[in-house]
Amino acid sequence: MLRNKLDTEVQYLPGVGPKRAALLRSELEVATVGDLLHVYPFRYVDRSSIQRIADVRSENAYVQILGTVVSSEMPQGKGNKRLTVTVQDSSGAMELVFFKGIKYTYERLRPGGTFLFFGKPSIFNGRINMVHPEIDNPPSEGAVNYSGTLTGVYNSTDKLRNAGISARVMNKLMSEAIDLAIGDVRETLPEYILKEKGLVPLRYAIRNIHFPADETALAKAQYRLKWEELFLLQLSLLKQKYVRSRSEAGIPMPKVGEAFNICYKSLPYELTGAQKRVIKEIRFDLMSGHQMNRLLQGDVGSGKTMVAVLIALIAIGNGYQTCIMAPTEVLARQHYTNISKYLANTGVRCELLIGSVSKAARRPIHEGLQDGSVGIIIGTHALIEDEVKFKNLGLAIIDEQHRFGVEQRSKLWAKGSGGIPPHVLVMTATPIPRTLAMTFYGDLDVSVIDEMPPGRKPIQTMLVGENKRPALYNFIRKEIASGRQVFIVYPLIFESEKLDYLNLEAGYEEIVRRFPLPDYKVAIVHGQQTAEVKQFNMDAFASGRADILVSTTVIEVGVDVPNASVMVIESSERFGLAQLHQLRGRVGRGSEKSYCVLMHGDKVSRESRKRLELMCATENGFDLAEEDMKMRGPGDLEGTQQSGLPINLNIASLARDGQVLSDARSYAEHILAEDPTLTMEKNLPLAAELRKDKYGIKDYSQIS
Repeated sequence: MLRNKLDTEVQYLPGVGPKRAALLRSELEVATVGDLLHVYPFRYVDRSSIQRIADVRSENAYVQILGTVVSSEMPQGKGNKRLTVTVQDSSGAMELVFFKGIKYTYERLRPGGTFLFFGKPSIFNGRINMVHPEIDNPPSEGAVNYSGTLTGVYNSTDKLRNAGISARVMNKLMSEAIDLAIGDVRETLPEYILKEKGLVPLRYAIRNIHFPADETALAKAQYRLKWEELFLLQLSLLKQKYVRSRSEAGIPMPKVGEAFNICYKSLPYELTGAQKRVIKEIRFDLMSGHQMNRLLQGDVGSGKTMVAVLIALIAIGNGYQTCIMAPTEVLARQHYTNISKYLANTGVRCELLIGSVSKAARRPIHEGLQDGSVGIIIGTHALIEDEVKFKNLGLAIIDEQHRFGVEQRSKLWAKGSGGIPPHVLVMTATPIPRTLAMTFYGDLDVSVIDEMPPGRKPIQTMLVGENKRPALYNFIRKEIASGRQVFIVYPLIFESEKLDYLNLEAGYEEIVRRFPLPDYKVAIVHGQQTAEVKQFNMDAFASGRADILVSTTVIEVGVDVPNASVMVIESSERFGLAQLHQLRGRVGRGSEKSYCVLMHGDKVSRESRKRLELMCATENGFDLAEEDMKMRGPGDLEGTQQSGLPINLNIASLARDGQVLSDARSYAEHILAEDPTLTMEKNLPLAAELRKDKYGIKDYSQIS
């Protein structure tokens, strides 16, 4: 049987070999020729035009010049490893600089020789030069490939460049890969889809994504590959959702129950229209007999916790227990405090289970869960420990689910009543752009609380430079004199970053110096403290014993101090919009006017300033999230590491290709409506694609 050439190990391509192959595997996850063909250019340069040297500017991205070598200076002395070559054309002269391959380049670029030079211009000592341009023979000597071609530029790393895998080498490898294996590329989409959606064949797309015949061919290739990638992703997610929604494995909860009615009637305020709508949507799921898997999105302060309490009471009214899982002990404690108030007259027993609860205190909680006397349990990942057993868990509510790994969540599902997974409600205060929600949570039904409770005053957001710090301190003193409290947050992007930790310590010392005892009390909270110390300081602030809380972003989610009216964010340019918005949501929770002060350094990039100005312009979390994704690209919504998508997208961008995604999703829905299990003859190629590892997205919503 003939072997598929796409499976050929990349080391056997001419110009690769074992060493370069090992690098391609570690740096780009490329093991085979097929893998290599799916590494797409991230942009293209037009190699068809030749610029006059006199017209070259340092701000040009890349330029190509046709120059004759005037002189070349070999480095003198041991320490100097720099070759300088001067070239000229009829309009002027330019220096080219080389730090590697000096001997070979010196031999090649003899005075009088004419060559094509392609590279990025820069300025050195007030003069334009190019460092390490690519060198080619002039067109007259047969370099016909420079006539009217677009050349792909691929992502690279220092290790690849140091191993000689330059942009030029990458193009050569792609050319070899296409020559070897393009004939073995098999179509992945059924013929009827290609026709209905007007998509070019896969072979055409792969050839033209790497070596476009022209702009039109490139556009067709890009569209085909983006559409297919997003379509298969959505098809995978929607198929899971479809299969699950038709499964009978769901706990029916037809009643509301007495506890719900008591709580609802004793609420101190009327629920918003959005809260009522969301409760109706969830009730419909609970009554359906199918397992609920719903995402509840709501901006900071929109009243998600109240909805969670009422839904938990519906489960209790039907004889089932509820667990509410929070990502941090601070948030779990706060949920417990708030929810206990709502349950005061209902007779429902609610307990808190977190890591710092003693062994002795855990025993009655475990017993209460097993005999059913504990109706609602609130906790962190402590809830998924093996010794935690429920009598009849019917509902799992997860707050800020992107902080929990799927493996952790799956353990919770396995604790369901009678082997049936509990209904699942995922809550997030991180506003998620529509395109991202379709992908992160594409297999969930989505409810949105898009209305704020009455009485919440807008938060005034201000951008403040270092020179205004004295005025800021005076403002803080006035707020504290009026009985208010103040958050001051420092960026601690990674807990191990020594520099950030020193910034926090130095900031704390400065605040204590400016706000001394006995007039002011300052507490500090950060991730390197023990849980007890952290809780003690947090409690001091929450109870009003401390006027100022100096902290890292551990307070980002869930800390509720209605008396805090000022949020100062130091080095605000280091945060993403989503995170800034979360932090701002810590104030404005009481009846007083509140402020968010974005401190920034002297050197702020244009993009960072745009982000900060947007924060001042709007309080709408969804608008901010859309903008954040456009500016920074999708990824972890916490604003740090760029990860977290169900699959790695090779070419599509959730930030830029929203329209393609919408079209691909609705087409996937159309196919599944006709053939939910993809067993019709014409859809067998799609079923085969979804069986590939890439689309094997684990579905933990129904664990058997």
